[in-house]
Formats: sequence, C-alpha cells, structure tokens
Amino acid sequence: MTMKQLLFSFSALLVFLHFTTTLAQAPAKSPKPKGPANVTAILEKVGHFNTLIRLMENTQMGDRINTELATADGGLTLFAPTDSAFASLKAGTLNSLTDLQKSQLVQFHVLTAYNSLPQFQTVSNPVPTQAGDTGKGHFPLSITMGGNQVNISTGLTNATITSSIYTDGQLAVYEVDKVLLPLEIFNPLPPAPAAAPKKPPSPALAPTPAAPIANITSVDASSAMGLIRHAAVSIGVAAIAAFSL
Repeated sequence: MTMKQLLFSFSALLVFLHFTTTLAQAPAKSPKPKGPANVTAILEKVGHFNTLIRLMENTQMGDRINTELATADGGLTLFAPTDSAFASLKAGTLNSLTDLQKSQLVQFHVLTAYNSLPQFQTVSNPVPTQAGDTGKGHFPLSITMGGNQVNISTGLTNATITSSIYTDGQLAVYEVDKVLLPLEIFNPLPPAPAAAPKKPPSPALAPTPAAPIANITSVDASSAMGLIRHAAVSIGVAAIAAFSL
C-alpha cells in the first residue's frame, strides 16, 4: 500500500468515526403523543351508526365529547344504538323532540367515566350520565351484568350491549341493541294534582220569624164586651128565677 492510499484510508476512517460519534450524541426523537379519540370518526369507521352520528352532529354533542376527551380526566363511555335500533322507534319520535331534548338524549347515552366490560360487574347503581346525576328525575341508568351479558335499563327501555366497538383506556364505545329512552323525556312524571278547593262555610241559618200576634182591634174588643154583658144578663136572670122558686 502506497503512502497515498494509506492517507486516504486514514482520512476515511476519521470521517466514519466523526459521523458515528455525531449520531450517538444526537438526542433520540420522542414519538409523537397520540391524540384523543374522535368519537364520530370511530362510529363512521364501523358503518351502521349514521342516525346517531347525524344526531350528534346536529346537537354538536360529538364535538363536546371530543373536547372532553382531550381535556378531562376519567374518560367517557358511550352506548351507541345502531341504525336499526333507531328505525324500531315509533315514527316521528326524534322529530317530536326539542333541540334541548335531542341533546339530552345523546348525553343520556354517555357515562361520565371510562368503563371496561369487567367494570360493569361492580358498578354502583344508579349510574350517572352526562344528562344528569343519580337523583330521581335526573337521567340515571341501571346497569347489571349476568355472565358475559351487560344489561342497561332506563325504567322505560331494557337494552343489551351487543359488541365492544372501541376501547383505549380513555374512551369506551359499546354497541347497544336499543335506543335508551329516558323517562324524563318520553314518560314524564305527571304533575301533582291540584289541591281541592276549600268548600265555603255554610251560611248561618236565619231564625224563623215568629208568627205575628194578631192585633186586637177595637171591633174585637167591642164584641168581647158585648158577649160579657150578654152572659152577665143571662146569669142575672137565672139567679132571679132561682130565687123566686
């Protein structure tokens, strides 16, 4: 090997050593953090939740759920009725609801915490939803588990989880076979009956007027005096006659 070749080889070695040293000292790039789940995108990917997606978009509840997933701790659980579940409702059911009631209906399908399937075995009833709390008249759910089947009751609807669609420790999405109808919207409590009006007090009975006393007129007095005189004369005559005997 000539001197020129030796110098070239030595230079190449120095370049190689410098390159490897630089790579070793360069900080490793950290992986990009995974963004929060997009609930409507998850439902769209599955393909048979079009009515629920449309309802979430019209009420802007889909955006709200995504925002909460990005900012809140504890996660969320969504019960997702299929298109066939919505189709089994009475015609015009959704159209009869106000905008507020539509939002409450979507929120009624969302639990305020992440729940895996095994956690439903120990859940404490009643379970609060985004639509309210556990108080009477505040949109609670009752969830029970028998074997591998999770049953959900609203007091008006009994539904079952048919499959797990998505779960990541922050969001759980479960397919249900019925739309969860809250009593507070579809069977509101009747208003308390109005108190019966008080009966007016019975009027006091007016005293019966006494029969008027007949006036003794002067004619009546004269007649009486005449009778007395006649009686006296009769008695006097009878006495004289008796004495004569």
